[in-house]
Amino acid sequence: MIICCSVLLGFLVFIHEGGHYLASRAFGVRVTEFMLGFPGPSLSFKRGETRFGVTCVPLGGYAKVCGMEPGPMSPHLESVLAAMYRRGTANLEDIMEDCGLPEEDTLAALDELVEWGSLTGPRKTDKYNTYRAMEVAAPSARRARKLQAQGKPVPVAYEEGQARPVEDPAALFQSEYRQQYRSLPFWKRSVILLAGVAVNLVFALLAFVLIYSVLGFDYQYPSGEIKHVTIGPLQACMAGISYIGMVIQAVAGLFNPSTAAQVVSDSTSVVGIAVMTKTAFEQGLVNVLTLTAMLSTSLGIMNLLPIPPLDGGRFVVEIVQKITRRTASANVMGYLSLAGMVLFMGFFAIMLNQDIQRFIFGNWG
Repeated sequence: MIICCSVLLGFLVFIHEGGHYLASRAFGVRVTEFMLGFPGPSLSFKRGETRFGVTCVPLGGYAKVCGMEPGPMSPHLESVLAAMYRRGTANLEDIMEDCGLPEEDTLAALDELVEWGSLTGPRKTDKYNTYRAMEVAAPSARRARKLQAQGKPVPVAYEEGQARPVEDPAALFQSEYRQQYRSLPFWKRSVILLAGVAVNLVFALLAFVLIYSVLGFDYQYPSGEIKHVTIGPLQACMAGISYIGMVIQAVAGLFNPSTAAQVVSDSTSVVGIAVMTKTAFEQGLVNVLTLTAMLSTSLGIMNLLPIPPLDGGRFVVEIVQKITRRTASANVMGYLSLAGMVLFMGFFAIMLNQDIQRFIFGNWG
C-alpha cells in the first residue's frame, strides 16, 4: 500500500516538476538539478548543466531553477564572478582581497552566484569556505558544427574549479544573467511558475480520454442494465473539464467561512490516499487511472492556491512586483513562506486526524 502510494504520488510530482523544467529550458533558463525525492543524498548523473537523479527519500521531487532567489541582486556580482573565474578555485578570503569587499558583501555575492549555477559552494570536506567555477561541458560535434556555420564561437570546455580567461567581465556577467529566471520578462516567469499546474491538468485530461474513449467504463441504464461503453474523445475531454471545474469549486470553498470546515472534512491526507491507492490497484487498471487523474487534478489546483511557497503564491508575488515595480525582499518572502507552511501543517494535522479515525472505525465513505 505504501509503495504503491509513493510511486503514484512520486510520478505526479515528477511530471509537475517536469513542467517547470521544460518551460525553464525552453526560455534558456539554467536548471542545475532535477530530482525525484526530497533534497538529500542521491543517485544521479549529469547531462549538460543539469544533474538528474533520485534522492534517498523518493517522495515528491523538485527542479532547481536558477535565479529564483528572493530580493534584489547583489551589486557586486560582476566583480566577484570575474575574480572567481580568473582563479577557478578560491576561498572567501581570496575573493575579498581581489575585489576589495567586506566579508558580508563577498559572501552574499558568492552564495547568490551558487544559486545561479555559476559557482559550486563549499563542500563538507573543505577546510575553508572554498568556491569553484562551474564545469563547462564541451558541445556535441553537431552543436559545434552548427555554431561554426552561424559564425558563432564554440564554447571551450572547462573542468569544475579550473581557471579561465576573463577578457570582458561585463559580457561574462550578462551571459550568466541571461540564463537566470530573474532576467525574464513577467510573462515568461509566469509560464514557468504555472507550467507544473498545466502539465498536471493536461495529464488528467489525457487520462480521462484514455479511460472513457479507449478502455471504456461500466454504465448503468435507467432500466438497471449495465453495459461496458465508450464515448468520443471530445465528450471525454468535456467530462474531464467538468471534473476539474468541480475541484476548483471545492478548493475555492476553503476561502468561504461557511464551507471551509466542510471542504477540510471532505479532504484526505496521505493516509487516505494510501488506502484509496490500495483499493484502486486491487480493482484494476481503470480504477488506477481514474485515481491518478483525480490526484493529478487536485495536485494541480492545490498548487494554484495564492499561498507561498506554492506556485500560485509565487505567481501572486510576481503580479504584486509587476504592479508595484518593487522586488519582494528575502525577509518578506521568508515570512510568507513560513506562514504558508504553518497553515498547511494545520490542514495536514486535521486531515491526518480524520483519516486515522476513519482507519480505526473502518469508515472511508
